[in-house]
Amino acid sequence: MMDWESLERTCLGCTRCGLCETRHNVAFGVGPRDADVMFVGEGPGEQEDLKGEPFVGAAGHLLDDMLSIIDLGRENCYIANIVKCRPPRNRDPLETEQDACIDYLRNQVALVRPKIIVCLGRVAAKRLIDPDFRITREHGTWVRKNGVWMSAMYHPSALLRDVSKRPETFDDLLSLREKIRETGARI
Repeated sequence: MMDWESLERTCLGCTRCGLCETRHNVAFGVGPRDADVMFVGEGPGEQEDLKGEPFVGAAGHLLDDMLSIIDLGRENCYIANIVKCRPPRNRDPLETEQDACIDYLRNQVALVRPKIIVCLGRVAAKRLIDPDFRITREHGTWVRKNGVWMSAMYHPSALLRDVSKRPETFDDLLSLREKIRETGARI
């Protein structure tokens, strides 16, 4: 396992897959590196690629609003993605791209040591919770893996496209707030 400095340096210079050829910046991760709550999305979009930080575009602003409902913010949770470089036209990251990047995320999780991981969207949920995960049926449910509580909710970009999913996501946020209380997670 690499320390934070080595891990970030390695990510910034990564050429393990073709995404490195079109990226502007690596979106490594953001937030306190000892947070009890961690959010994992699929990969950076255009704004994230330009800034080099996860969830800073329209979906990021919605995520900030969502988190504020339950007294969370970037100052008390860690935010990362399955892949650290933007897939072209914001398509889903390919399996080979996820495979090239997943050890970076595993290293981040090992360093952060969160009590709770929330997957944002189906791509992250399929990769971290269960390859057969169905976001429309299983969002908001909790599983425990390797001592970490894990759940998934709709990706904020999906909520921008389909506002009818927002009430379900509100319930998922309340469930997350309850899990934070139950586990004694620091926020």
